[in-house]
Amino acid sequence: MVGASNVFNQIIERDLDAKMDRTKNRPIPAGRMGVKTAFVIASVLTVLGLVVLYSINAQTAMFGAISIFMYVSMYTPLKTRTPLSVFVGAFPGAIPFMLGWVAATNDFGIEPGTLFMIQFFWQFPHFWAIGWFLFDDYKKGGFFMLPNGKRNKGTAIQVILYSIWTVIASLIPAFHVTGDLKLSVVAAVLIGGIGVWLIYYAILLYKKQTDKAAKQLMLVSVSYITLLQIIFVADKFIR
Repeated sequence: MVGASNVFNQIIERDLDAKMDRTKNRPIPAGRMGVKTAFVIASVLTVLGLVVLYSINAQTAMFGAISIFMYVSMYTPLKTRTPLSVFVGAFPGAIPFMLGWVAATNDFGIEPGTLFMIQFFWQFPHFWAIGWFLFDDYKKGGFFMLPNGKRNKGTAIQVILYSIWTVIASLIPAFHVTGDLKLSVVAAVLIGGIGVWLIYYAILLYKKQTDKAAKQLMLVSVSYITLLQIIFVADKFIR
């Protein structure tokens, strides 16, 4: 499903991709693949993804379909129109994080909802960090990725706020108020530790306002969400 979304996205943005250094070597703008071929690939991946998910259960297939629809039909066209595209894109971006729970239980409740919330908040500091150090390249394609369109303290403050909300959301299961999704005290301490790490680099971006600080935050954000998932899974077996 992610592959299908990416292919559809690259079909729609092929002319814009050709303008940016980051994307000009993608298959379509580079001329290595035609639009028709790409469309066939995207369609096959979509059908294959839906069939596989439906074979697990209908709810999983439904959320997968919603994800690809929102990504392709809403997030992609909004990227050149408004910074709110990141907010819209955070919805399909957060669905995969919760999809495993729905697939395993055939139930959408507070547990997958909490997982969705964590991933939803996390995307803002992550993508705004990317939007910061790739600001000039995105500008060539006419993309509006930063919340106020500028690399300044206003954007950096929002990065800090969403980083804090990400950490708070990550710690909610430690209070045993999210059904079967629970965390031990040890897991909560570990998450708190990597949370401080994430927030520290968000504050560093506010202080320095440099591309280097943004790249560091991006790398830390990827490390945070990876370590968070490892802790969540490991905690099920060690507590």
